[in-house]
Amino acid sequence: MIIEEAKKVIRIEAEALARLADSIDGEFERAVALILQSKGRVVVTGMGKSGLIGQKIASTMASTGTPSLFLHPAEGIHGDLGMIIKGDVVIAISNSGETEEVVRILPIVERLGASLIAMTGNPTSTLARSGDVFLNVAVAEEACPLGLAPTASTTATLAMGDALAVALLIERGFKAEDFALFHPGGSLGKKLLLKVSDMMHAGEALPLVRGDVPMREAIFEITSKKLGCTGVVDDSGALIGVVTDGDLRRALERGVDFMGRPAAELMTKDPKRILAGDLAAKALQRMEEFSITSLFVFDDKDSVLPVGIVHLHDLLKAGIA
Repeated sequence: MIIEEAKKVIRIEAEALARLADSIDGEFERAVALILQSKGRVVVTGMGKSGLIGQKIASTMASTGTPSLFLHPAEGIHGDLGMIIKGDVVIAISNSGETEEVVRILPIVERLGASLIAMTGNPTSTLARSGDVFLNVAVAEEACPLGLAPTASTTATLAMGDALAVALLIERGFKAEDFALFHPGGSLGKKLLLKVSDMMHAGEALPLVRGDVPMREAIFEITSKKLGCTGVVDDSGALIGVVTDGDLRRALERGVDFMGRPAAELMTKDPKRILAGDLAAKALQRMEEFSITSLFVFDDKDSVLPVGIVHLHDLLKAGIA
């Protein structure tokens, strides 16, 4: 019984969204154009459950390139209407279109010189008639069996808000890098903002030896720099190979006496590389692709002089995964 009721709720809300998708028309295009042409912000307002949905819509828009904030209508009539300035676009949400607190601020919105997008399920309501644009979020029925708790209607309203936010994102040419600027504290921001140059070991911390030095010196370089490898360079400083802990283990397994032999004889040629300006996430991707733990870093694709090395552990420690 419980499972069937749960499925019924989901089916009702899914059907409401399908009907909402079919109802999208020129009014939606007008809403998008109104926001794009605005010189102000988007101010979302709504009471109760509509207000909670409005907060999410405002947050989504703000994180996707449309400056947006939420105004509580009850607080608005007690002074917070000062948050609205000329040129703003107000999105007012009320399923009935007659919510007292929302209706009371409508004349002030007009007087302040802001445009109004009415998001309601009642086309003949005060809110719908007052809007410069009317977005119909009507549903055939609520998922609540009593028909009282906003369920399908709030889902439809949230979906309409998401549709607006995504349409605006596309029209503005908003990119993943732009999104990351508003999320610098999370793992997403790290993936999209941190570059290889931010994570690499450079200068004295860069393990390098010349190809003609004996392996004992290469081993000392590997041990002292604590990165599990050393680059091998020629007389001009160009990278020609790499010696890793793994190379040493494999040589020992073969019984090779390598301590006095030059590093160039034991090195792996053409080590994998990456550019300093590449995203750190790209470095992690390359390491996973080739099953390696480090990449030598170069300033540009034609350079042969390494400027750093980036290690898997540093990327994982930074939360890039």
